[in-house]
Amino acid sequence: MTTGILVLTTGGTIDKNYFDALSEYQIVDSGIPALLAEARVALPCRVVELMRKDSLELTDTDRAAIASAAREAPETRIVVTHGTDTMTETARVLAAEVPGKTICLTGALSPARFAETDAPFNLGMAFACVQTATPGVWIAMSGQVFDGLKVRKDRAAGKFVAL
Repeated sequence: MTTGILVLTTGGTIDKNYFDALSEYQIVDSGIPALLAEARVALPCRVVELMRKDSLELTDTDRAAIASAAREAPETRIVVTHGTDTMTETARVLAAEVPGKTICLTGALSPARFAETDAPFNLGMAFACVQTATPGVWIAMSGQVFDGLKVRKDRAAGKFVAL
Protein backbone atom coordinates (compact mmCIF):
# COMPACT_ATOMS: atom_id res chain seq x y z
CA MET A 1 0.00 0.00 0.00
CA THR A 2 1.24 3.47 -0.84
CA THR A 3 0.56 6.75 0.90
CA GLY A 4 -0.33 8.66 -2.25
CA ILE A 5 -3.63 9.18 -4.01
CA LEU A 6 -4.65 7.45 -7.22
CA VAL A 7 -6.78 9.47 -9.63
CA LEU A 8 -8.71 7.38 -12.15
CA THR A 9 -10.17 9.44 -15.01
CA THR A 10 -13.12 8.10 -16.95
CA GLY A 11 -14.25 11.14 -18.95
CA GLY A 12 -17.45 13.02 -18.32
CA THR A 13 -18.07 16.74 -18.48
CA ILE A 14 -14.99 17.52 -16.39
CA ASP A 15 -12.86 16.47 -19.40
CA LYS A 16 -15.03 17.81 -22.23
CA ASN A 17 -13.99 20.55 -24.63
CA TYR A 18 -15.96 22.62 -27.11
CA PHE A 19 -14.14 23.41 -30.34
CA ASP A 20 -16.45 25.75 -32.27
CA ALA A 21 -20.08 26.71 -32.76
CA LEU A 22 -20.65 23.85 -35.20
CA SER A 23 -19.27 21.06 -33.03
CA GLU A 24 -20.57 19.23 -30.01
CA TYR A 25 -18.67 18.78 -26.78
CA GLN A 26 -15.99 16.14 -27.06
CA ILE A 27 -14.13 14.36 -24.29
CA VAL A 28 -10.46 15.04 -24.83
CA ASP A 29 -7.25 14.21 -22.97
CA SER A 30 -7.75 14.65 -19.26
CA GLY A 31 -7.22 18.09 -17.80
CA ILE A 32 -6.79 16.61 -14.32
CA PRO A 33 -2.95 16.66 -14.33
CA ALA A 34 -3.02 20.37 -15.23
CA LEU A 35 -5.56 21.11 -12.47
CA LEU A 36 -3.37 19.32 -9.92
CA ALA A 37 -0.27 21.19 -11.09
CA GLU A 38 -2.08 24.53 -10.99
CA ALA A 39 -3.27 23.79 -7.45
CA ARG A 40 0.34 22.92 -6.48
CA VAL A 41 -0.72 19.56 -5.02
CA ALA A 42 2.30 18.38 -3.03
CA LEU A 43 0.89 15.02 -1.98
CA PRO A 44 2.15 12.16 -4.13
CA CYS A 45 -0.50 11.22 -6.64
CA ARG A 46 -0.77 9.10 -9.73
CA VAL A 47 -3.22 9.81 -12.57
CA VAL A 48 -4.43 6.94 -14.74
CA GLU A 49 -6.73 7.61 -17.68
CA LEU A 50 -9.04 4.60 -17.91
CA MET A 51 -11.40 5.84 -20.61
CA ARG A 52 -12.83 8.94 -22.28
CA LYS A 53 -16.58 8.45 -22.11
CA ASP A 54 -19.68 10.40 -21.27
CA SER A 55 -21.15 8.62 -18.25
CA LEU A 56 -24.35 7.90 -20.17
CA GLU A 57 -22.22 5.71 -22.47
CA LEU A 58 -20.60 3.69 -19.65
CA THR A 59 -21.40 -0.03 -19.72
CA ASP A 60 -21.30 -2.71 -17.06
CA THR A 61 -17.96 -3.76 -18.57
CA ASP A 62 -16.63 -0.20 -18.12
CA ARG A 63 -17.77 -0.15 -14.50
CA ALA A 64 -16.10 -3.51 -13.91
CA ALA A 65 -12.87 -2.07 -15.36
CA ILE A 66 -13.08 0.94 -13.01
CA ALA A 67 -13.65 -1.37 -10.04
CA SER A 68 -10.80 -3.66 -11.10
CA ALA A 69 -8.37 -0.74 -11.44
CA ALA A 70 -9.35 0.54 -7.99
CA ARG A 71 -9.21 -2.89 -6.36
CA GLU A 72 -5.82 -3.82 -7.86
CA ALA A 73 -4.12 -0.46 -7.22
CA PRO A 74 -1.61 -0.27 -4.38
CA GLU A 75 -3.18 3.02 -3.24
CA THR A 76 -5.91 2.90 -0.60
CA ARG A 77 -7.12 6.44 -1.36
CA ILE A 78 -8.68 6.84 -4.79
CA VAL A 79 -10.36 9.72 -6.59
CA VAL A 80 -12.45 8.84 -9.65
CA THR A 81 -13.36 11.61 -12.09
CA HIS A 82 -16.66 10.68 -13.69
CA GLY A 83 -19.63 12.09 -15.54
CA THR A 84 -22.42 13.17 -13.23
CA ASP A 85 -25.36 11.42 -14.90
CA THR A 86 -24.43 7.88 -13.83
CA MET A 87 -21.94 8.61 -11.05
CA THR A 88 -24.17 6.96 -8.45
CA GLU A 89 -24.37 3.73 -10.50
CA THR A 90 -20.58 3.49 -10.53
CA ALA A 91 -20.51 4.28 -6.79
CA ARG A 92 -22.74 1.26 -6.14
CA VAL A 93 -20.42 -1.02 -8.14
CA LEU A 94 -17.33 0.30 -6.35
CA ALA A 95 -18.98 -0.13 -2.94
CA ALA A 96 -19.78 -3.76 -3.74
CA GLU A 97 -16.48 -4.68 -5.39
CA VAL A 98 -13.72 -2.63 -3.71
CA PRO A 99 -13.79 -3.09 0.08
CA GLY A 100 -11.36 -1.44 2.47
CA LYS A 101 -10.41 1.57 0.37
CA THR A 102 -11.51 5.18 0.55
CA ILE A 103 -12.90 6.15 -2.85
CA CYS A 104 -14.40 9.49 -3.84
CA LEU A 105 -16.10 10.11 -7.16
CA THR A 106 -16.27 13.65 -8.47
CA GLY A 107 -16.93 15.49 -11.69
CA ALA A 108 -18.19 18.81 -12.93
CA LEU A 109 -21.38 20.35 -14.20
CA SER A 110 -19.33 22.40 -16.70
CA PRO A 111 -16.01 21.47 -18.34
CA ALA A 112 -12.77 22.08 -16.43
CA ARG A 113 -11.48 24.04 -19.41
CA PHE A 114 -14.23 26.66 -18.97
CA ALA A 115 -13.53 29.81 -16.95
CA GLU A 116 -16.64 29.30 -14.85
CA THR A 117 -16.47 25.70 -13.71
CA ASP A 118 -16.93 23.75 -10.51
CA ALA A 119 -14.18 21.27 -11.54
CA PRO A 120 -11.22 22.54 -9.44
CA PHE A 121 -13.36 22.93 -6.32
CA ASN A 122 -14.89 19.46 -6.70
CA LEU A 123 -11.48 17.89 -7.33
CA GLY A 124 -10.12 19.60 -4.20
CA MET A 125 -13.08 18.37 -2.18
CA ALA A 126 -12.45 14.82 -3.43
CA PHE A 127 -8.77 15.02 -2.46
CA ALA A 128 -9.74 16.21 1.03
CA CYS A 129 -12.38 13.49 1.28
CA VAL A 130 -10.05 10.58 0.55
CA GLN A 131 -7.58 11.90 3.12
CA THR A 132 -10.11 12.29 5.93
CA ALA A 133 -13.08 9.96 5.35
CA THR A 134 -13.36 6.39 6.53
CA PRO A 135 -13.07 3.59 3.97
CA GLY A 136 -16.09 3.46 1.69
CA VAL A 137 -17.41 5.18 -1.39
CA TRP A 138 -18.13 8.91 -1.35
CA ILE A 139 -19.24 11.54 -3.85
CA ALA A 140 -17.91 15.11 -3.69
CA MET A 141 -20.14 17.49 -5.63
CA SER A 142 -22.05 20.71 -5.06
CA GLY A 143 -19.77 21.76 -2.18
CA GLN A 144 -20.66 18.67 -0.15
CA VAL A 145 -19.40 15.15 0.47
CA PHE A 146 -22.13 12.53 0.26
CA ASP A 147 -22.32 8.85 1.12
CA GLY A 148 -22.00 7.37 -2.37
CA LEU A 149 -24.98 5.10 -1.75
CA LYS A 150 -27.28 7.80 -0.37
CA VAL A 151 -27.23 10.57 -2.97
CA ARG A 152 -28.79 11.47 -6.30
CA LYS A 153 -28.30 14.09 -8.95
CA ASP A 154 -31.12 16.65 -8.99
CA ARG A 155 -30.99 17.64 -12.64
CA ALA A 156 -33.57 20.43 -12.24
CA ALA A 157 -31.65 22.07 -9.39
CA GLY A 158 -28.26 21.42 -10.98
CA LYS A 159 -26.75 19.81 -7.89
CA PHE A 160 -26.42 16.61 -5.92
CA VAL A 161 -28.70 16.00 -2.95
CA ALA A 162 -28.69 13.46 -0.14
CA LEU A 163 -31.36 10.76 -0.11
